[in-house]
Amino acid sequence: MYKIIRSKSPLRIGLAGGGTDVSPYSDIYGGAILNVTINLYAYTSIEPTMDGKITLISADRNEMASFSSAEKLPIDGKLDLAKGIYNRIVKDYVKKPLSFTLTTYVDAPAGSGLGTSSSLVVSILSAFADWLNIPLGEYELAQLAYEIERNDLKMAGGKQDQYAAAFGGVNFMEFFGEGKVIVNPLRIKTEYLAELNNNIILYYTGTSRLSSKIIERQQDNVQDKNVKSLEAMHKLKEQAVMMKEAMLRGQMDKIGEILNFGWEYKKQMAKEISNEVIDNIYESALQSGASGGKISGAGGGGFMFFYCPGTSRYNVIKRLSELGGEFRRYQFVTEGAISWKF
Repeated sequence: MYKIIRSKSPLRIGLAGGGTDVSPYSDIYGGAILNVTINLYAYTSIEPTMDGKITLISADRNEMASFSSAEKLPIDGKLDLAKGIYNRIVKDYVKKPLSFTLTTYVDAPAGSGLGTSSSLVVSILSAFADWLNIPLGEYELAQLAYEIERNDLKMAGGKQDQYAAAFGGVNFMEFFGEGKVIVNPLRIKTEYLAELNNNIILYYTGTSRLSSKIIERQQDNVQDKNVKSLEAMHKLKEQAVMMKEAMLRGQMDKIGEILNFGWEYKKQMAKEISNEVIDNIYESALQSGASGGKISGAGGGGFMFFYCPGTSRYNVIKRLSELGGEFRRYQFVTEGAISWKF
């Protein structure tokens, strides 16, 4: 018997199309996203036990909960992601209580805009699937993660994060009605990716936010047929295609311009996406040499990133360091969720 089952899944940077993967927009109009995974991860370890207990530990958040083994754990606001996944695994696959200790750790704070929650769900599911020999391919893994978050746990959000975590790499994703998703891996030349990695700086504003509130406002705007918000989402879908073409052709000088185009429209999707602090950071980056950027994820706080052509990254880093945030070193990665036993 294996002593421990481990897994990890990458976080992501959403380069273009953010928000068009959220229902009901994606169901009605279809969405498009371009994202890339980075070497920040959600980690999971499962240690099977024989003591008739379930222990859940979130090491990065200093949270722990322990239960007697049962077929269903209470969803009560504490470690609900892990409990929701366990409940679904038992209900759909093993049909009996399990006994184990589950420990998780994420390399970025919750609410930081890098897809942490969904990557964590994919990571936990991947570990359970390895332990229990549940055959889940990338699409099945991502879809199950989506169903647990959005349907079982009623968490507002889109679809891109689960697929990014499961597949890894640079992907152009298309979203259609009835929940259909197509992931198109992009074959970007090594030198193009190296230039992109060099020129995009990742900046943590020092604040997190509850993305569900912003996403709910976006959903309301679609349902209410808010013309300004809908037009912004249409433009962001166009932005994803523009970004794909620029990256495939190596037109790196256009990346910042395309990011800036998207940022101007993203702010129109919901008024909570930006604020005075974020606007100040953005303008400071442009004045220091960045050609464009955006907030990562739904908005309101968390990480921002900027495209800095030439050698302007050093001036941008120097200026933004004075505003109280911090830079995070990263590299693009091509591998999605992986699991192993030991």
